[in-house]
Formats: sequence, structure tokens, C-alpha cells
Amino acid sequence: MGGDRKGRAGRAPVRATAYAVCGAVLLAGCASMPDSGDLRGVESTPRQDSQVRVFAMPPREGALPSEIVQGFLEALTSDDPTYATARQYLTKQASANWRPERSTTVLADGPGTEADREADREDGDDYSFTLTGTRVATLDEQSYTPSPGSYRQPVHLKRDRKTGQWRIDSPPPGVVMGQSDFQRNYVAVDKYYFASNGGQESGMPVAVADPVFVRERVNPMTQVVRSVLAGPTKWLRPVVRSSFPTGTALANGTTTLTPDDQNKLTVPLNANAARVGRGKCEEMAAQLLFTLQRLTPAVDEVELTSGNRHLCSLSEDRADAIAVRGSQKHPEYLYFLDGGGRLVRLASGTSGVKPDPVPGPLGEGAVQLGAVAVSRDEHEAAGVAADGGSLYVASLVSASSLDGSLVTSKGKTRQERLTTPSWDARGDLWVADRNPSGGGLFVLPDGSGKPLRVAVPGLDGTIRDVRVAADGVRIALVVEQGGKQSLVIGRIERTDTKDGGQPEVSVLELRSAGPELEEITAVSWAGDSRLVVVAREQGGVQQMRYVQVDGSTPEGPAPAALTGVKEIAAAEDDRVPLVAHSVDGIVRLPSGGQWEKVVKEGSAPVYPG
Repeated sequence: MGGDRKGRAGRAPVRATAYAVCGAVLLAGCASMPDSGDLRGVESTPRQDSQVRVFAMPPREGALPSEIVQGFLEALTSDDPTYATARQYLTKQASANWRPERSTTVLADGPGTEADREADREDGDDYSFTLTGTRVATLDEQSYTPSPGSYRQPVHLKRDRKTGQWRIDSPPPGVVMGQSDFQRNYVAVDKYYFASNGGQESGMPVAVADPVFVRERVNPMTQVVRSVLAGPTKWLRPVVRSSFPTGTALANGTTTLTPDDQNKLTVPLNANAARVGRGKCEEMAAQLLFTLQRLTPAVDEVELTSGNRHLCSLSEDRADAIAVRGSQKHPEYLYFLDGGGRLVRLASGTSGVKPDPVPGPLGEGAVQLGAVAVSRDEHEAAGVAADGGSLYVASLVSASSLDGSLVTSKGKTRQERLTTPSWDARGDLWVADRNPSGGGLFVLPDGSGKPLRVAVPGLDGTIRDVRVAADGVRIALVVEQGGKQSLVIGRIERTDTKDGGQPEVSVLELRSAGPELEEITAVSWAGDSRLVVVAREQGGVQQMRYVQVDGSTPEGPAPAALTGVKEIAAAEDDRVPLVAHSVDGIVRLPSGGQWEKVVKEGSAPVYPG
């Protein structure tokens, strides 16, 4: 049990006359092992209940090189906190130099093994294998990165002349395992920091999710707290800050953090945090509280201490007053366009009632609209004309007239003009011009004035759709190149100019959020680090599914199937129903239910954002 390894037919099999190694076993049991035959693939361990622990078996006396490699690979999939058993398969020097915590390589079917029969002999003192497979992703700094490709990694063994025992003296760097073992061993967690480029108009800091993976059955709560204290991942680091003082760590001797029976977690910190003020301390507590709320067991309150001193406490019901988080914002209305291209709205979560036109010119039909976005405070709306050539902004809370177009596209067709716009928490408005001649990505600070062209180094193709995260530091782009589309996430950076004018804005380090997608019809943020997409995979049919911003596969089911989807809308608050524009009109998906009709005629449904 425990491995994803599959034999490679036609590649010189590794002969083994006996198997005393059990590899990773559940609890105290051990599956029987054959005592002859080729080194064969082992079926992956299925996802187990969170309380079931998987342990590894040490190498047996006189184990053959093939058994040593197999046992080592099995031990990598166990729940051993320090990989102590896996190290028993290594020479002393190799064990001292091996750093399993630095990286994890995820393979589609687990590592296969090829023996180098020509160069090595089992009756000698050296033996070599090559680990092979199809690489899916790598985990570095606990951060998941899709990296499809082939995997070949040599592994060398030496026989100790004194003991006669085989041991690995050149192991693979880090940990390697199959995808199903990875899903069993690791759990995704959003840790939280604050946007360093300012907050929303209220002046409160904006929380930004930084998705990481931790080993699910190896004290995950303590792992996550240590990860938060260590700081953001490399990709997010340039645009976020932590409220924890530099050098803050858990107090010496702290090995396990567990909430009490009231779901309160006390976190003892070292002396670096001893002098923080109350405001800063509550921001620190908010970072941990946001991070730990979805772990099991859940945490409802965080208390921070240093030495014998109580620093502060923060409960879930007070966290909203400390920082803004996208998934905390419950939209007041659902917005969409009626049959005449006017902007209308319904109270969020309702159906079967007649929608009302929004106040102001966009609800009065001053211009026929084809796409729309509503600011996150629901005070303004941006609309793109039905022909896609002009972008307008108008108030939703006071009488106003419709000023001239803020952005104009000269694309030849509707498909070569403006995308649906998108607002961030700062009140900035984003839109892309798909015109092959002179198009690009633009942002309008505060949703007004002259648009700023956004630099997107590394962009390969034309931006077809834009969705900015509530935090204002991450943006999802649908990019088309050569007839194929891809979903990428970029990091938004703002640099002040020397003359004090408008900052220069860039979207940097684009990374894939759906490497298997090639035709993307619609996309919307559906959580702090999750999107919902309507897309087709290579060789497949259109379907609706969730994707994580880091490109990993989210747990849980996809939304209920829906045919003929043209547009999709979700809120960061996952308690709010999904809404779609399909062949049946505007429909919504209540939690745990089936799609139901909201109105027959309508298009372009959106929640604020």
C-alpha cells in the first residue's frame, strides 16, 4: 500500500527473490508481499479518513537493491513527520545531506524504476536505478506549481563492505510521489497576508490569500502557523506584507498547537513579538484566524502570547473590523442586463420576482449595454456598449448623467473590442481591448479619468477576458494564442513615478491556473483562491468546474451540470449561489440544489467585482 508506482513494460524488470519490506502500511497491519518475481507497480493508497495514519517499515536485513529503492519510495508516502524511516534506506552521509522539506515532485502515476543492468551487478558494490514518470507539478516553499513534463532521476546505491547491506547514497532531491498519494498526504490551505499597496477606501487592510500545501496528518495546524510566521511564498512576496515582526517564530519548545474545547487557539510567540501594540497584534491574530478557520478542527478565536505576557485575542465575530477579506463580503444584489440592454438588479439569492432597473442612466437605457461590472461597494457600475466599442461609468446611488466613453476600442468586430470590465477593492476599474492593432490591458484608477496602459511582460497572445481579485493584487486573464485559450494568474504591481503622477502598473509572473484547459467560455472568482470556469479540456466537452489559482485540483465536487452556458457569475463568499446565463435565461444554483430559473430574458449576470 501507499505507492503510485507502476512497472514499465518492456524495460528490464528488477528481479527480486524476496520482499520483507512492507513499505507504507496502515496502522499495525501489513499486506503480504511476494517472495519472487519482477518489481511490480503498487496500487496507490486511496484517500483515508483523517484519523488513519500511514507508517513506513524499515529495510530488512539483506534486502536487495530493488527492495531498498521500493521501500524508500514507499516510506516517502508515509505520515512520518521527519522521514526518519526513509532515512534508514540512505547512507549516513546521504541522510545528512538530504532535505525532503525543500521540494516535492508530483507524478501522474508515481515513480517507475529502471535498473541499469549493463553497468551494475548485484554481486558488486554499486547499483543504479532511474526513477521515471510523467511530472504533473512541483511543490516548493509549500507552493504548488504545475510543471508538466517527463521525469527521469538517477538513484545510486552502495553496498557497505562491513555489513553487506545496500543503501542509497544518491537519493532524488526532495520527495517524489504519485498524484493520488499527494492528494492523500497533503491538504491545501490559504494562509493570509495584507496587500502592501494600500487598502480599500475604508482604510482597512485587505487580506490576500496565499495558497500552500501542508502534510495533512503531520500536525497540520502547527505546520500552518509556522508557515504564516515564515512569511509569504516567493510569488506573492512583492505585493503583500505580514504584520508579524521580522524574526517572529513560535516560542522555544512549542511542538504542537491544539485549540481548546471552545475552539480557541493560544499561540506562544518568541521575544520578537513581545513589544507589538494592540492594533498590530490584532492584525497578526487576524492573519492566523483567517488561515485556520477552514482547518479541522476549526479555530474560532486566536490568542497571542509572548513569554508570560498576553498580547491580544481576536474572535471570528470581530475579525471583520480588523481587515477586509473577499470571502467575507456578502453582495446585496445580483445584477444583469434585461432584454433591452438595461442594467437591472435583484436582491441577492432571490428568484421568481421582477428585477428592478438600477438608479441612474445605465438603468434608464441611456446606452444599450452588452457587458457590465458593478463596483464592490455597489456605488458605481461600468458598462460596455452592445457593440463592444465604448466603456461608460455611472453612479448607482445618486442622480447623474452619462459622460462620454472612458475607453474606446477601434477593433473591427465585437470580438476584437472591449472585454467585460472588472473592479478591485481599491475602486480601480480594469478592462482589456482585444483589438489586434493597439489593444492591451488598461486600468482606470478610481474608475475614472485617463486609462493607464498596464504592462504585461511575458504575455503570449491576446487577452480575451479579465477578472481581478477582490484584493487588487491578483488578476485572472484568459489568453488566446493560435486558436487555443489558457487561464493564467498574474501579480499586480504598482510603482510610483518620480514626478508624483499616476503610478506605473504591471502584471507580472503569469502562471497557469488550468494547464489542461484550451477553450474557456467564462470565468469568475469563486473564493479567495478559487475560480469557477466554463471550459473544455483537450478532446473533451464543455463543462463547468472549479480551479485553484495555483493550478492544483480543488477538493469537492464540481457544480451541477448545465448546458449551453454563455456567462457565469460567482461571489467570493461561497454561500452565495452561482448564477449563469444559459439557453434557459438567467439561472442560479442554490447550495446543495439544482439549477433554477431566475428570469427568462437576460444576459451578462454579475455580482459586485
